[in-house]
Amino acid sequence: MLPERRIRTRTPEWRTIYDRIQVAMELTSRLNVLPFNDIASRKALLSELLGKPLPETAIVHPPFYSTYGLGIELGDRAFVGQACSFLDLGGISIGERAMISPKVTLITEGHPVGPAERYEFITVAPIVIEARAWIGAAATILPGVTIGHDSIVGAGAVVAKDVPPLTVVSAVGYVQRMQLEPAPEP
Repeated sequence: MLPERRIRTRTPEWRTIYDRIQVAMELTSRLNVLPFNDIASRKALLSELLGKPLPETAIVHPPFYSTYGLGIELGDRAFVGQACSFLDLGGISIGERAMISPKVTLITEGHPVGPAERYEFITVAPIVIEARAWIGAAATILPGVTIGHDSIVGAGAVVAKDVPPLTVVSAVGYVQRMQLEPAPEP
């Protein structure tokens, strides 16, 4: 698990973050009403959301939702399906050729568990999805989790702990170490 950090609310740092969240919400709302075949406008809006050019070979299908935008790193040939939600304030790294199926939720943000601190802080921890991992439809990955290379997260799974490389996990808690070698590069 990757380390968590806290951001105190009602501070100048939080105000800056909050302002950026408003920009991200505006950009994603514009992105999600574009005609699907307007690829140039989609790439332009995604680049603005990410704060850098979208990798030429990466694909993000709308609708797409992001709370911050600047915390997302996409590798070459990464694929993000429709209706994904990335709560990316803690940072999300998606490796090359990783596949994110429709309706996947990546959550890097939360609140402390204790009631006294719950409204005083936002907690954040990064998510890392390594190369060639496949995240199944409607899976949820929680803060601080790393999904190892070539692993598979089954549809509907909620992942709260790291997944080692070459492993399959599913919503019913089944874990199997795969006996396969990674695919050769094309």
